[in-house]
Amino acid sequence: MTLVLVAHGTRRPEGSVVVEQIAALLRPRLDVPVLVAYADVRQPDVTTVLRSIDGPAVVVPAFLASGYHVRVDVPQQIRASGRADVVLTAPLGPHPALVGAMHDRLLESGWRRGDAVVLAAAGSSDARALADVRAAAALLSVRTGSVVPVSFVATAVPRVPDVVAGSPGRVGVASWLLAPGLFHSSLASCGADAVGGPIGAHPRLVDLVLHRYAAGIVDASTRLSVA
Repeated sequence: MTLVLVAHGTRRPEGSVVVEQIAALLRPRLDVPVLVAYADVRQPDVTTVLRSIDGPAVVVPAFLASGYHVRVDVPQQIRASGRADVVLTAPLGPHPALVGAMHDRLLESGWRRGDAVVLAAAGSSDARALADVRAAAALLSVRTGSVVPVSFVATAVPRVPDVVAGSPGRVGVASWLLAPGLFHSSLASCGADAVGGPIGAHPRLVDLVLHRYAAGIVDASTRLSVA
């Protein structure tokens, strides 16, 4: 079954490079095609990719929360393809493996245990997506040994600079972002002492995509046996 990895999409080329890097790391570990699609901004979209392949597919949303794109846009694009042999998996976040990857990026930035930590997310108007961000912050709190408040780059509040300014001592920002782009670039001026890089093509993320793909195959097999 073809694996279709779906990312949000960005006009920044470095963001798309990261998505392609993830796909490139997946290919040697699978003997099936691994294709990239985008839910918004860039092409090809999910509909186009699904119409281009033969046989069934597992669509894995490379999103860190269950927001509008995951719950509405991607399913609509799957339906528009006219394909009935497609399985849509759960998104990647909030999963402990991704929180571990975010923590690794924070450590790489120079954050030290005892420093304050602020989680920075893209932001959303979707209540479920915001709940997923809070769940990720709670998991990161366990890893860092301190309470981790959430903050947002856009759409939702509180905003990152405000939360950083209200945090004591040295402050590290943990980036709950998949790839570099406009949102992550804005964190450079948020006032933090250390800013973790986006999760990117982290080995933990690659392993999680493989796990989601395997779960999608099981789901597809179950449907066929019931049918």
